[in-house]
Formats: sequence, C-alpha cells, structure tokens
Amino acid sequence: MIKLDNVSKQYGKISGVNEVSLEIHEGEIFGLVGPDGAGKTTLIRMLTGILSPTSGKVSVLGAPNPETVKKHLGYVPQKFSLYGELTVQENIVLLGSLYGQNKEEIEERANQILNFTKLLPFKERLADNLSGGMKQKLALAAGLMHKPKVFLLDEPTTGVDPVSRREFWQMLFRLNKEGTTIIVSTPYMDEAELCTRVAFMHNGKMVSCNTPQGLRQEYPYKVLELGTRDKNVKKHLKAASIIECNKFGDKYHVIVEDVTTALLEIKFILEDAGVVITSLQEIYPTLEDVFVALASEVI
Repeated sequence: MIKLDNVSKQYGKISGVNEVSLEIHEGEIFGLVGPDGAGKTTLIRMLTGILSPTSGKVSVLGAPNPETVKKHLGYVPQKFSLYGELTVQENIVLLGSLYGQNKEEIEERANQILNFTKLLPFKERLADNLSGGMKQKLALAAGLMHKPKVFLLDEPTTGVDPVSRREFWQMLFRLNKEGTTIIVSTPYMDEAELCTRVAFMHNGKMVSCNTPQGLRQEYPYKVLELGTRDKNVKKHLKAASIIECNKFGDKYHVIVEDVTTALLEIKFILEDAGVVITSLQEIYPTLEDVFVALASEVI
C-alpha cells in the first residue's frame, strides 16, 4: 500500500525526516511513536501529499505522487481544523461536497458516518460547542466521508479523556476490520500496543520497526519492578550496578543486565538505607521501557 525509499525532508538546515525507508501493508494498523520533533507529523504529511520530500521516493497505492490518489486517502490532522461556526452536519456536508458527491450521496453517507461515530444526536450542534472527544469524532467522521482506502491520523486522541480514547480506538478497529488501512501517530504506549506494527522515530530517523511483541523481544535488558513509598530511590541506587531507574506510576522500573545479582544488590542497598520494599520482582518489559532505551541509544 505504501512504500518509502530513503525519504528525507529538509527545512533549511533542519532535518524533519532523515532517510526513512518503510513499507506499510494493506490491512495494517501501523503506529508511529516518538518524542515531539521526532518527524512523525512530517512523515504523515508527506504520505498525504501535503509536503513533498526533499529526496527519496514515496509511493502510495502504487502512485509516486500521493496527490494523484488523494480521493482514496483520509486524513485527521493533529489540530482540529474544521469550522467551529458550522454545525456537525454542515461540516460533514461541506466535506462531502468538496469531494464531488451529489446531494443524495452526501445525505446517505453523512447519516452512516454520524451514526457510526455516535454523533447523530448532536448533528445540529456547533462544532465549537463540542467536547474535545466529540471534536475528534467529528474530525474522524469528516475524514471518512469519501470512504478512503488509507486513513492517516496524527495524534488524534491527544488531550482526549480515557473513555473517549477507548471509543475512538473501537471505531478505528471497526474501520480496519472493514478493510481500511490505518496509519496513526500516538504518544500513548497503550495505543501503540494496539497496532499491528510500530515504528519508533527519533530526530527524524526511524530507529526501529516491528510488532509490539517483536519490539519487546528485541529489548536487550531485564526489568525489575520495585514497589516502595520512599521518594529517594534513584538517589539510593545511584551507586548500584544498574542501567537505569525510572518511575512508572506508583512503582519503579529498574533496568538491569543480571536479575539475580541486581536483586541481591538492590535489597542490600535499600535495606541498609532503611527503605521499606513493598515489592520487588522481574516483569516483562513494556513498550515504554523499550522506547526509553531506544531514545537513550540515539541521543
């Protein structure tokens, strides 16, 4: 469906995307993750034809220029870009008209999409008066008016409440099951876990690309989960032979090479410092552990 061959995008002396090669297959939910400024938005905009690469080749649906197949592409940008002074229904009708659909087609498709996104009861509400989650559903609905084969979404759930995020992803799964290939960038690791494959980007480069399971299996270290109420754990473990210690919720992930040695050392150091350990055990690495390590390797 999509192929990038050594694609780069320069903004003067700044590199937005740097020599990225990638293939995305039909029927995938492909995730792009990485810190701010990693190049995710630039990459998505090149796939939609909004931006042209400085060098390299982009092929979308077999076309060397995405602009020529834009009728088959759907796009939800990072920032809400519909018209706040128009109602939900008016925004949808406008998008249908821009894609050349006739009145009957627009009405039929609008009802289908608004029902699909659960926006039908709110079709007369102004877009400006929608909640953040409902605005993203409206953006999703607008992007689906022309039944795209490829749907690209740039951090569509950023700032959206957890319930709306879950509902949004349920809709993406339904679309994918119906045959739509989806490319989505996200800052949320739980969303990355839901993707068929995930590419981690950093400083414009694609550092790694695999299934979520494959990325965890490639992780070269072991993870110990440490439970304690002491807030000075990192300071206490500074002299320990560990790779890193990161706070995860109400616990810590201690990254080590040898579990047996690390367990003994951590227990000795913390007990000697008077720190009460409520739990300490080896766990399977999360995607966040993997991406922290990948980011550290390329900094």
